[in-house]
Amino acid sequence: MIRVGTSGWTYRPWRGDFYPRGVRDELTHLSERLDTVEVNGTFYGPRKESDYLRWRDVTPEGFVFAVKGPREVTHSRRLREVSGVLDEFYRSGVLELGPKLGPVLWQIPASLRYDEALISDFLDALPDSTRHAFEVRHDSFYNDTLVDQLTARGVALVVADNPGVWPCLAARTTDFTYLRLHGDTELYTSRYTDTALDKWATLITEWHTHGDVYAYLDNTMNGAAPWDAVRLAERTRRTTD
Repeated sequence: MIRVGTSGWTYRPWRGDFYPRGVRDELTHLSERLDTVEVNGTFYGPRKESDYLRWRDVTPEGFVFAVKGPREVTHSRRLREVSGVLDEFYRSGVLELGPKLGPVLWQIPASLRYDEALISDFLDALPDSTRHAFEVRHDSFYNDTLVDQLTARGVALVVADNPGVWPCLAARTTDFTYLRLHGDTELYTSRYTDTALDKWATLITEWHTHGDVYAYLDNTMNGAAPWDAVRLAERTRRTTD
């Protein structure tokens, strides 16, 4: 499958624009136009089991949630001694999404340099109950050993498009590809041009020959993300029909 969605869905600039006035449930509305979404709120703190159950129930069959791992793991503990926090995260209700649960995203802070032993220990701590995607933001992760580690554990290396702020690595390390589009020319803000979306649609189609693709528009701040996601989804459908 090729799935295209957005990073989160609750943003004020989307209201009265992507979300028509009077929409009662924004997630339901988004799920009628797109087939996946990243849950970003889990990065900032735990959600209740009832949240996951509601999200599961208000979205159509086949919809998929990627869930962002907590920043206590990635940013506070910086991947060290995380087993207890991982257990709490998975006990919070995330598995209640059932077949609608996609990969768990681990976004590594830009200040964290590559450390082979640290990455090895972290990957070993990840549970096998879900698929995982690993997004890095320091140049030291341009490293063949990292690719080998992720491949051995079946963890996707996130392709993170951005306007030159962080590295954009691309390596096939497992049977799915995870793409995050953070903004064409301005981080979190700028729209993607037709030319840029055509390029990404072509790459997504190529990656799809090797497995599933999850693509998320993260240019959310001024309302570009949902419209760009719809445009990208339309392009990927045309290339695979």
